[in-house]
Amino acid sequence: MERTGPPARFTGLLAVCSAALLAAAGLVASAPAATAADADLARNGGFEAGLDGWTCSGGSGTVVSTPVHSGTSALKATPAGSDNAKCSQTVTVKPDSTYTLQAWVRGDYVYLGASGTGTTDVSTWTQSAGSYTKLGTSFKTGPATTSVTVYTHGWYGTAAYYADDLTLVGPGGAPATVPAAPTGLKAGTATSTSVPLSWTASAGATGYQVYRDGTKVQTATGPSATVTGLTASTAYSFQVSAVNAAGESAKSAAVSATTTSGGGQEGGGGDLPAHALVGYLHASFANGSGYTRMADVPDSWDVINLAFGEPTSVTSGDIRFSLCPVAECPGVESEAEFKAAVKAKQAAGKKVLISIGGQNGQVQLNSTAARDTFVSSVSKIIDTYGLDGLDIDFEGHSLSLNTGDTDFRNPTSPVVVNLISAVKTLKAKYGDDFVLTMAPETFFVQLGYQYYGSGPWGGQDPRAGAYLPVIHALRDALTLLHVQDYNSGSIMGLDNQYHSMGGADFHIAMTDMLLTGFPVAGDQTKVFPALRPDQVAIGLPASTQAGNGHTSPAEVTKALNCLTKKTDCGSYQTHGTYPGLRGLMAWSINWDRFNNGEFAKNFDAYFGN
Repeated sequence: MERTGPPARFTGLLAVCSAALLAAAGLVASAPAATAADADLARNGGFEAGLDGWTCSGGSGTVVSTPVHSGTSALKATPAGSDNAKCSQTVTVKPDSTYTLQAWVRGDYVYLGASGTGTTDVSTWTQSAGSYTKLGTSFKTGPATTSVTVYTHGWYGTAAYYADDLTLVGPGGAPATVPAAPTGLKAGTATSTSVPLSWTASAGATGYQVYRDGTKVQTATGPSATVTGLTASTAYSFQVSAVNAAGESAKSAAVSATTTSGGGQEGGGGDLPAHALVGYLHASFANGSGYTRMADVPDSWDVINLAFGEPTSVTSGDIRFSLCPVAECPGVESEAEFKAAVKAKQAAGKKVLISIGGQNGQVQLNSTAARDTFVSSVSKIIDTYGLDGLDIDFEGHSLSLNTGDTDFRNPTSPVVVNLISAVKTLKAKYGDDFVLTMAPETFFVQLGYQYYGSGPWGGQDPRAGAYLPVIHALRDALTLLHVQDYNSGSIMGLDNQYHSMGGADFHIAMTDMLLTGFPVAGDQTKVFPALRPDQVAIGLPASTQAGNGHTSPAEVTKALNCLTKKTDCGSYQTHGTYPGLRGLMAWSINWDRFNNGEFAKNFDAYFGN
């Protein structure tokens, strides 16, 4: 089922209808007069200093010289796709105080509002203004409110709107001052293409700018960032500055870091090649693709995930694995032959993992007893077959968030908390060579950008983004994340546009989100940090029969070119260049053999294997 259509559109439409009814009934309150002690607190409300002090979603805003209401400049903001061209700034205010917000606007469906008031957030709008029209509203701040966000925005799919002479009049709060330069800048463990940075937060900062060799390359909302798209075996110098409504601080003291030479797995999980091909082997069941013996898996595949270890019941935590029955899979090898083939693959440098879950194998670790049973039963499978690690392919309702879970960094849902604990226990048992991969659906990961524990149709669906706390908690142990870029419908990228399965843009947008990081459910205080490029592979169906959203080899090549070389990019522009991207994942090895090996051949040709 396709997951499209943000509920905000329906909410916004309801607001339009409600506002229209109130206006018709003469119930829209007029803004009260300001007192003599009040001041205009909005910064650059006439846009005479460009967009200084303002942030416009999706790069939608610019400053024009005509038409203006007064002065020489005005704001022009253009909605596009699912972006409503929202331009905003945060203003320092006093608690328990009354404020008047006004602006002159021009265009169809133009809104003016304030959020974060601590009481009732307010907005007003005009349906059609062929010339500049004054909008106004008022609000009272809450007892602990020290800042509010004022904004203008248009409506989806409409033409550009204009705004000028925006004012916020009321008692002034503590004046904003430029924050001090950040201190304590440190570089973490570098990879061949990235360097993680952290620093001490600056008081009063609302964000940070990251500089590489003197050039601004990234922004951050908190005191950490990972700079990606770097060149192997290269020394870099980094600095950061702090910003708020008053401006940008001086740069911090510089810190130097040198990227590694590359050519191997730089995190936990052994020695994968710089570019790896991951595939699922139908080992315990048969379908229309035919059975493939372990010994017959082509050499192109670097990581072989055995599909599937399945639970004896949904909540038991007891995972079992056995080879496909002879009656179902004629030609299946004996268990002894299978184990010997696993060892032969490992001797050739391949990794063989047990994959848990799949479409029909729901696992819910609701209790610590189920968690402990999961650990012991998975360990038994790994030890019995001499495997290299674990692939987590939880689907359906295996992972769900509690309704109170609002922060991916601190989950409370038992099925999430117990899974994290179980995998950490397995990692500790098997050590640094333990290979850990995950194959979540986009619903569980990228959809967290819009929704976190809430459904995309306006109702609650605790699965939305439910993998984010698992990935985050295990990121230091994670060898590979290969999200299933299929069977998902259209998904919104960081450009706030929807991208459809089956084309290069979809894979570029979904992968760039993982390598850039993104605010969870739009909350800029809760940014899911970027993964390293060597931790990420693109998940794809190997043939048209393998999944909804098959991508042709030509489009796969375009996606790889854009992500690793910044060439062949389409409508989506990446936030970096990622030559260290680990590779591709396919469902499945069996379906690729059924399709004459087209998927693996394209991978080999691209990476020169």
